[in-house]
Order: sequence, then C-alpha cells, then structure tokens
Amino acid sequence: MQTSVLIIDDEAKLAGLLSRIIELEGYKTFKAGSAKEGLKLLMQENIQVVLSDIKLPDINGVELIKTIKERKPFAEVICLTAYGTIHDGVLAIKNGAFDYITKGDDNEKILPLLARAAQKAELQYKLYQIAHQAISKHSFDAIIGGSRQIREAVNLARKVAETDTTVLLLGETGTGKEIFASSIHYNSNRNTKSFVAVNCSAFAKDLLESELFGHKAGAFTGAVKDKKGLLEEADEGTLFLDEIGEMNIDLQAKLLRVLECGEYFKVGDSKLHKANVRVIAATNRNLQQEIEKGNFRQDLYYRLSVFTIPLPSLNERKEDIPLLAEYYLKEFAAKTNRRIIGFDSAVIKRLENYHWKGNIRELKNVIERAVILCDKEMITTNLLPFDFYSNDPVTEDTYDMAVVERNHIIKVLNYTKGNKTEAARLMNIGLTTLYRKMEEYKI
Repeated sequence: MQTSVLIIDDEAKLAGLLSRIIELEGYKTFKAGSAKEGLKLLMQENIQVVLSDIKLPDINGVELIKTIKERKPFAEVICLTAYGTIHDGVLAIKNGAFDYITKGDDNEKILPLLARAAQKAELQYKLYQIAHQAISKHSFDAIIGGSRQIREAVNLARKVAETDTTVLLLGETGTGKEIFASSIHYNSNRNTKSFVAVNCSAFAKDLLESELFGHKAGAFTGAVKDKKGLLEEADEGTLFLDEIGEMNIDLQAKLLRVLECGEYFKVGDSKLHKANVRVIAATNRNLQQEIEKGNFRQDLYYRLSVFTIPLPSLNERKEDIPLLAEYYLKEFAAKTNRRIIGFDSAVIKRLENYHWKGNIRELKNVIERAVILCDKEMITTNLLPFDFYSNDPVTEDTYDMAVVERNHIIKVLNYTKGNKTEAARLMNIGLTTLYRKMEEYKI
C-alpha cells in the first residue's frame, strides 16, 4: 500500500517543494494551507503521516497535534519549526508528535525521518485494527439471546461500561460471567488497555497473593527473581476476579486497600505500589450468606457490589436455547469442516426440556460432542448424551431388551466420550459387534 503524506503549511511554495521531493520517493501527497483544511483531508483520505507547520493561520500547530491524534490515533505527525522555535518542537513531541525538524536547515533529514514515521504509522494502524476487532468481537450485540432476562442484563452492562464503576456479576457456573466482563471492558474508555482475568478458586492463598500483587526476589523459596503481578499487568485496564467468593479472607483485606486507594505491596517488598485498575468481580456464591458465616468481608462486599448484574441461568431463559444451539453448531461444524445443516426438531425439544446444571458451558459441550459424532447432515436425538433420556417416562417399550441395550450402549459411549474401542472393551464385546449394533439401533 502506498503511504500517504499530508503537508499542512500556509507557505504554498514550501509545501509544493516538499510535495515534489516526497513524491519522487514514491509517496502520495496531499496539501493544505490551514489546520481546518488539513483536518478535512485527514478524515477524507487514508493518511499515514502528517507534516505540519507549527505556525498556522487558524490554530497553533502544537494544539493541532492533539486533534490529529484524537481523530486518527495511528497517524504520525512531524512538526516543521522555524529557526529559534525549538521549544515549540519539544512541546509538540509532548503532545504526541513523532519528531520535529527545522525548516530549511534539516532538508536532508526529512526523507529518513518520514520513512521511520511511516513505518511506525503502519504498525500503529495494525494495532489499531486488532484493538477494534477485539471491540467488535466483544460487542454487547454479540451476546446471544432475545429473552427478557438476558436483555435486562445486557442493558445494565451497557450502562455501567461507560463508567469506571466496580461491577459484581452474580450467576451460576457457566452463565457467561467472563463474556460479560470482557464486553464491559471493551466497551469502556479502557478498551485499548489490558483485560486481565484470574480465577480465584484456581490458586492457594499464597499463590493467589503472588499472582495478584507480584513478588520480590527472595520473598519465598523459589522466588529467584522479581515478578509482576496481575494488578501491574492490568494497570490502566480492567482486572476480572472470577469466583471472588473463594478468596481467602486475609487476602480480601489487601484487595480492599486496592479498591479504596489504589495501593498495594508486592510480596516481600516494603515499597508501596500504585494501581489504576477497574475491578470486575464475579461469583456463584451467595456473598451475604458467606458474610454471615465469616468467610467474606462485609466492607469488601460493599466495595464490590456498587453495581451488581444478575446473570440468568439457562433454565431461566430456555427460549434462547435454539439460538445458542444453532450458534455453537455453526462454530463446531466450521472447526471440524463438516456440513451439518441443522437439528432434528426432536433434538431441540430435548434440549429445551433438559435441566442444565452447567448452563451455557454444558450446552456448548453437548453440541460439540454431537457434531463430532454426527456423520449425516442433521443432528439427531441419538447423538445426545444418555442423561437426556434418563427422565423419560416408563412405558412398555422401556422393558424391551433392544431398548435397554440401545440405551446402555449410548450410556457407555457417553462415558468414554465417543471412544468406540474403549466402549467395546468395557461392554466385553468385539468392536465389530459394537459397530453392528450402533448401525442396527441407529446410534
């Protein structure tokens, strides 16, 4: 792609000379005689580098840099200064300029400087695209479901995302708490900074403290060098604390200090550190009950629950199951390169009538398993795990030997996660016999 350079200078002859020099090196140039004209071209054209005079008729060039970086953060600005105005050049760099050169005296420096600025602008643009792809991926519109319960949760998340308020997500395991947390982050003014997630139940107390706050070399056996904590990694961004109800009560006091004044100590360090992070916490526990049991600090609860969002279980929004099932079917069919066009109507009925203990996570696993086992164009009921049949009403067919055998084979295949060799071994039958019976019973 040809690099485009915008020259903003009210001296038409100088702008024309610069334009010719730059174009001979293969760049495309645009010229503007004022800041207003330059900003218009900036938004109309795909500009990578701006060469701007410090002294412009309608605005100071130093101030113009701020506006340019706000409107096109990936574009780089090189300032043109007159002799004796180096102070303005220094101010320009503080405002975000790539560099500055003196008119007339530094002509031989323009092209090498321009090449470096263009290279950086290209990298910045790639990072800018990656950031905006992440924002698009984590859009609230990407959260699947049309039920009243999920739309209410999304509306609350949209409103709080625009603020810096601490958020507490409440819901059963597998209801999508991390998806909501990341969506809040990527729709906030911190979206270009880090989103760092940690599951508090995955670490013992001492390990979690080291993970969160970091440690100094020699703080404990095995600490051979300094380690950055997740608070430091998430600085200026968002820290997501999943399963906060599992955090040790002593560690809760240290987290409370972070929330109250943004201060913490690394393990084994006497130096006070600062953290500017937004905290989003989540739990599947009843924290009020945990407070009564002495397992959770009441003052921390009040700090975390400034804005709570209850997430509905899948059993509370069963009308969303067909949408979710279809979404995961397309995802896993694409991953496994299979042509599966949909579900048998009986499958959807089974999915809607099932009690989902694991919520969306369990549904996702069921669909993935069905896609792996499917060798036709439709997902049929025989591809569902045995649990989907365990609550069927007892009928005369239940005592039919063929029905019992079919259900037993499905149960064993579910146990072995579809491994037919292992299933045959457990049932003490030959693999050929198992394939024959699966064909006979349409499993």
